[in-house]
Amino acid sequence: MREHLRDTFWFAPTLGLLCAFVLWWAASALDAEIVAHLQGEEAYDEVGDLIGIAEDAKTIVTTISSAMMTFIGVVFSISLVAVQMASGGFTPRVVRIFVRSRITKLTLTVFLATFLFSLLVLTQYDSKSDPRLVTTVPLVQSVLVVIMVLLSLLLFIAYVSSTLRLMQVGPVVDRIARESFRVLARHAGGEPDAPFVTGTPEPLVPESGRIAHRGRAGVLRDVNVARLVRAARREGVVLRLIPRIGDFVVPGTPVLAVHGEGAPSRRTLRYTIYVGVERTSHQDLGFGLRQLSDIALRALSPAVNDPTTAVQCLDRIVQFLAAVAVRPLGAVRHRDGRGAVRLVQDVPGWADLVDLGFAEIRGYAAGSPQVSRRLLAGIDDLLLLAPENRREPLVRHRTLLVQAVERTVPEAAERAFALLPDHQGIG
Repeated sequence: MREHLRDTFWFAPTLGLLCAFVLWWAASALDAEIVAHLQGEEAYDEVGDLIGIAEDAKTIVTTISSAMMTFIGVVFSISLVAVQMASGGFTPRVVRIFVRSRITKLTLTVFLATFLFSLLVLTQYDSKSDPRLVTTVPLVQSVLVVIMVLLSLLLFIAYVSSTLRLMQVGPVVDRIARESFRVLARHAGGEPDAPFVTGTPEPLVPESGRIAHRGRAGVLRDVNVARLVRAARREGVVLRLIPRIGDFVVPGTPVLAVHGEGAPSRRTLRYTIYVGVERTSHQDLGFGLRQLSDIALRALSPAVNDPTTAVQCLDRIVQFLAAVAVRPLGAVRHRDGRGAVRLVQDVPGWADLVDLGFAEIRGYAAGSPQVSRRLLAGIDDLLLLAPENRREPLVRHRTLLVQAVERTVPEAAERAFALLPDHQGIG
């Protein structure tokens, strides 16, 4: 639920508006209590002083309420332009980074909460000037409005800084890499209430049936592992997820295979398979490489011609592949509390990840010596780290790259230069 709410842009602002209303109600009650206490002690002069202070603050509150919405519109119009520029310069899939940005949601939430709170405060100003007849003086509320405005200004500075960073190549590819490593950590450590290990799949009992997808067509974004494990444990069976995370599924196609006698009911399997319009990095091990490869391909296109950006993407691709080079990949076996396998899930293997990271970039690297030199250096590093049984995909890509450069570059000196491994490409 947390991951799905992070992909929305309405939850945090809505929650902020509710909190602003609650805060206003509490501050209004406190102001009324202060006035009632002073009137009970017949301190009418002090009530009159409070009325004077509140009237002076009313001008500030009125200005804030009228200017805040205009300020919000201008700020986020500029933000949409920045998002569009980042989407065109990198890849449309980086837009989700802006959507999931905590500082962006927090800034919008505080802006809207300040606007609503200032409007509610304006309703508390009493037209009566007699201290004995006044029921409330919005003094505490006015102070809170000023505090919220100051907080909005600080968040605006942080928001601009964060948005400018997300328009740069380095921070974007770093964010994608960190998300990829978080997914890898989940695969290595398992879900809290459904631990699993990776490696060669244990032999399963014969398949007894399949469960078809009945929802809408879309990309398989993630699965509720804990719920699937509990459903399989109740029936004493093993479930096997047929499509991978990130596959496009259509209604009627099988998504779960049942191994063993019996099968979980449709009601038990509700809210276990989540399908959306695009991939997400929550459980998708290869989505980070997909984004990095897309950014590199766009940078190497003739319209952009930015090989340095491609080299930055290759740095992160090599970093990720180096982290998984010695890890077990293949079928993931989710176990219940007693250690019995209840769910088998297929994840990309080593060759799949290497192909995803290198295949498409290699096609453009022959015409860019900076990229070919960096790609060769990365492959050579991985050959030193990878076990013997995982070197074949790396050797294959290295051989194909050398052959492509030899076909593309006619002069021997240029070929030798393009095939010289260099971790910076060309310095």
